[in-house]
Amino acid sequence: MRALSLKKGERLLKRTDFERLSKDGNRIDSDYFVILYRRNSLGNLRLGVTASRKVGRAVIRNRVKRSVREHFRQHKGLFSDSYDVNVIAKGGISGLSSQGIRAALDAIVRDILRDCKHEAVLAGTH
Repeated sequence: MRALSLKKGERLLKRTDFERLSKDGNRIDSDYFVILYRRNSLGNLRLGVTASRKVGRAVIRNRVKRSVREHFRQHKGLFSDSYDVNVIAKGGISGLSSQGIRAALDAIVRDILRDCKHEAVLAGTH
């Protein structure tokens, strides 16, 4: 199980990293998530997942966070550049199944990749 999880270097762990994303990051709002992301200089994708008590009981919050981490672990190869991403779950997500969460995340990953590609073209790196 440990080999399938995100490594420590692939997770956002420090409060300062989350605060920097809130202050300087790009934002995407969807029905079930708020995504904050920005480029980093570390050479890899780092993920943070936030689910407040508005999402539901601990069991539900943990299920949502596991689903988000698993989705990004499976799709981290799509990100050609290094980014910090914080996925914040909204209150209405508790009624979604795992497939519904995956579908919502697929749409968000497409939006992030489109925006990152646009950003790379503007910077002249792509």
